[in-house]
Amino acid sequence: MRDLPDPVWPVVVLALVQVGDGVLCLGPVRFVRECFEGVGFPRGWWWVASPVKFAAAVGLVVGVWVPWLGVVTVWALVLYFLVAISAHVRARDFGRNLFLNAVGMLVICVLVALYSFGL
Repeated sequence: MRDLPDPVWPVVVLALVQVGDGVLCLGPVRFVRECFEGVGFPRGWWWVASPVKFAAAVGLVVGVWVPWLGVVTVWALVLYFLVAISAHVRARDFGRNLFLNAVGMLVICVLVALYSFGL
């Protein structure tokens, strides 16, 4: 592992994506609602998505100066998207939500971990 993430910009971009995703989960907007419903995520737990996304953004940003926190956060996001993929597969939801959103974000998170943190 490097002392500090290098380059930093992928970490910052991923943090901004998490903030945007957190905002979209606040309502949630229609496509997020359909995603939650598609995998059978209980409505009573929908409120958890935004704080998790915002916490991930904070962990990534702080991880620019505290690299171990950035590493933990980016691998926690990898785990999050692996769980999301398994939920889509279990629900037989093989559409855009699985491939574009969950798999796409998994790939981005793994690339940030490898490229910026050298793991």
